[in-house]
Amino acid sequence: MSSPASRRTRVAILISGRGSNMMSLIEAAAHPDYPAEIVTVISNRPEAHGLARAQAANIPARAIDHKAYADRASFDAALDAALGAEKVDIVCLAGFMRLLTPEFTQKWFGRMINIHPALLPSFKGLHTHERALEAGVKIHGCTVHFVTPEMDVGPIIMQAAVPVADDDTPDSLGARVLAQEHVIYPAALRLVCEGRARIEGGRVAIDEFGLVNRALVAPHA
Repeated sequence: MSSPASRRTRVAILISGRGSNMMSLIEAAAHPDYPAEIVTVISNRPEAHGLARAQAANIPARAIDHKAYADRASFDAALDAALGAEKVDIVCLAGFMRLLTPEFTQKWFGRMINIHPALLPSFKGLHTHERALEAGVKIHGCTVHFVTPEMDVGPIIMQAAVPVADDDTPDSLGARVLAQEHVIYPAALRLVCEGRARIEGGRVAIDEFGLVNRALVAPHA
């Protein structure tokens, strides 16, 4: 990661779909005081709408079609080569719907983060809003975490919580959570790029945490 006196941290965003969280990161990085620059967007799906959205924002974007590779290891090797060619410091997964190999995640450990639409460690995996409603939870939310070989388990950087209404549907609850995803992902990336979020003993220690705690609870969202 870069120090405040050096160049901005070079960030790659990996997507598979529309790129909603990708756009929140691109918009944050457009501000001159933001410590990261988005140098590339890569999708494993050539048809992903997020590629066009990134290009419209003047961000280099490309597809590396996972279907063109015989196995996960060969796809991950191509992905790693693309990241290396762009001299990427940090990788952000933003709706990247592809499991990465342990070798890849180990190589990028501490330098790859993900946004998950639930309050981990609850509701790992898919269909989080439906499962939250089925479980009858009163608080739901989202999590930014470092990526590890095990899915949705890595050290937590930041979370935002929203209330669950009695008449919520998966769509209404998901929209409320997504609004908070767009707040905490840029905030968490800033912490990582500035070296203020550090992995210590399997957990994340954060310096000057009060600067970002407005994103943690959204009772009126």
